[in-house]
Amino acid sequence: MFQKRKKDKGKKKKIIRKKYCRLCVEKVVEIDYRDTKTLSGFITERGKILSTKVSGNCARHQKKLAAAIKQARVCALLPFTAE
Repeated sequence: MFQKRKKDKGKKKKIIRKKYCRLCVEKVVEIDYRDTKTLSGFITERGKILSTKVSGNCARHQKKLAAAIKQARVCALLPFTAE
C-alpha cells in the first residue's frame, strides 16, 4: 500500500547564485568601444556576443555593450568571427 522512498545519497545539491551585472558592481559610467580588453570578456571564442543569461548583465548595460562591440567590429578592433 505505502511505498518507501529511496534517498539520493550520492547526489549533490547545486547551489544557484544570483548573477550580478559586473558593470553595475564596478560602477562603469560609459562603455568605450576602443577598450578591447574589457569587450573581449563578453565575447565567445567564436566571436559571438554573450547573452544576458550567461554574462549576468542588466538590460541597460547589455544594450550598451552590444552597441560598443558592434562599433569595435566595424572599426576592425574586434573580429567578426574567429579565424
